[in-house]
Amino acid sequence: MFSLKKVAEESIPTIQALAEKTWSIAYASILPPAQMSYMLEMFYSTNALIKQMQQGHQFIFVADEEKAHGFASYSTKDLMIRKEVAIHKPANHYRLHKLYISPDQQGKGLGQLAMNFIVADIKANGGTEIELNVNRSNKAIEFYSKYGFQILRHEDNDIGNGYFMNDYVMQLSLK
Repeated sequence: MFSLKKVAEESIPTIQALAEKTWSIAYASILPPAQMSYMLEMFYSTNALIKQMQQGHQFIFVADEEKAHGFASYSTKDLMIRKEVAIHKPANHYRLHKLYISPDQQGKGLGQLAMNFIVADIKANGGTEIELNVNRSNKAIEFYSKYGFQILRHEDNDIGNGYFMNDYVMQLSLK
């Protein structure tokens, strides 16, 4: 039986291990190894994860009695920084930052379980929409589409070191 639980800084090593495990499969055919290493460091270093948690990102584990098999993070979109300009969004708009399930556990409904938990938590806090970015070549697009997310636009975000994130921005209305 799988359960979901909110986690904090003490779970950073597990988040990092799961990120490396899932990214090596999810992005192997999408990103060159150097870019994958660069992005893992950018988003999953201890300092980066602590900063995300301090900025209000809520992290959850999908776990059985023995260990975590996946994780996710989400937060309000009340203040986003884009190209050095603050864009104020209503506090009822949320962003899904991460959702990764171990490759050996995919297809068992754990992603759906995580999304159901996240949606319920967001709705309980007055949320009316969830937005996310997903690589335009990532097979997760199908998962998000089946869940009800719609593609709003595509973005090519310069993340430094000559690398870009070529994403779709997808949105789910909770109204």
